[in-house]
Amino acid sequence: MKKFASALTAAALTIGAANTSSAGQVEVLHWWTSGGEAASINVLKDLMKKEGHTWKDFAVAGGAGESAMTVLKSRAISGNPPAGAQIKGPTIQEWGDLGFLTNLDDVAKAGQWDQVLPTVVSDTMKHDGHYVAAPVNVHRVNWMWSNPEIFRKAGATIPTSWKQFLVEAEKIKAAGFTPLAHGGQAWQDATLFEAIALEKGANFYNSAFVDLSDKTLRSEDMIDVFRTFRAVRDYVDAGFSGRDWNIATSMVINGEAAMQIMGDWAKGEFTAANKRAGVDYLCSPAPGTHDTYTFNIDSIAMFKIKNKDNQAAQKDLARLILEPEFQETFNLNKGSIPARLNMPRDKFDSCAHSSMDAFVATSAANTLLPSMAHGMSTPAMAQGAIYDVVTNFFNSPSMTPEKAVDVLARAVKSSL
Repeated sequence: MKKFASALTAAALTIGAANTSSAGQVEVLHWWTSGGEAASINVLKDLMKKEGHTWKDFAVAGGAGESAMTVLKSRAISGNPPAGAQIKGPTIQEWGDLGFLTNLDDVAKAGQWDQVLPTVVSDTMKHDGHYVAAPVNVHRVNWMWSNPEIFRKAGATIPTSWKQFLVEAEKIKAAGFTPLAHGGQAWQDATLFEAIALEKGANFYNSAFVDLSDKTLRSEDMIDVFRTFRAVRDYVDAGFSGRDWNIATSMVINGEAAMQIMGDWAKGEFTAANKRAGVDYLCSPAPGTHDTYTFNIDSIAMFKIKNKDNQAAQKDLARLILEPEFQETFNLNKGSIPARLNMPRDKFDSCAHSSMDAFVATSAANTLLPSMAHGMSTPAMAQGAIYDVVTNFFNSPSMTPEKAVDVLARAVKSSL
């Protein structure tokens, strides 16, 4: 890690040296490549074109961005980073510490970002008190998406606890459907694990995934989380390994599976398939988590570049991201809610209204929590350690919950 940081710091001195792009061009690295996501990012591309700039797309497939981050590191080391990159959470601070990110305070002041953004959002976009990234949305991660027709056929009820989930899943399985659509990728495993852990409450969650408390990681509550995680595993179909998240969502859309635990970017897939919230699909908090809200804030961090025309385009990009037109259209397509406060709600559906209300309520109740699975709460090394243990447990029937907790605590400790 230290060697990588040294290489990045050295590369910072040569950023932009090889940039001979045409005037007014922005190259943006992102992983918005599924149907609903691609429609969302096209909104920003079109707005930039209206400003007279050229958009150079740098899309790298992969739902949680692991592949994109690998490519970004390579570009940064070579001294040729993109103008903007989809970066979030603690990773923004890591890139800022290395001196790669440009100051956006002038854009933020003109756009009154401190006034139009919730504090939890604006703080995440800053490094050393200065804006270096622009938020595009707020995702609620702890959602459950359900196919109501399958529930009717199975005589099942939407579960409000993980204990009830196991009961209802058995009915759905007996009726010939897959109870839980899931993709066997580390970040998806972590998303499911996080939702189960969240039932233990905000204090437990913060202690485990924000404070990384060894005592909490080894606790009886954590052992119980792993027990439930193992039990839920029995209701995933045999073909889950390596499945992309949007393919799992399509199982719910097409009537193959009853439920999916996934952030509200899944709603973009329902929207793209012309499905209606409350009619063709249902949205509800993941079992046992109605009083909490795990958030994932997508943002574009701006890198230092030297071409003056491209710098101007970069500032326009940052400005456009926070303007109401983009915030509304992007989030209607993406399934998320605007990062900007006091946006009109009339075009948003019932799921978005529920998310907006819960965002405000949990913020006031101190149960608004950064997602571990999506890089908002936990440093990358510790997150990777959690990913490894969670996925190994999910795919290793012989590992006991007690053993998993011990391995988890040791892995997290060694990552710090």
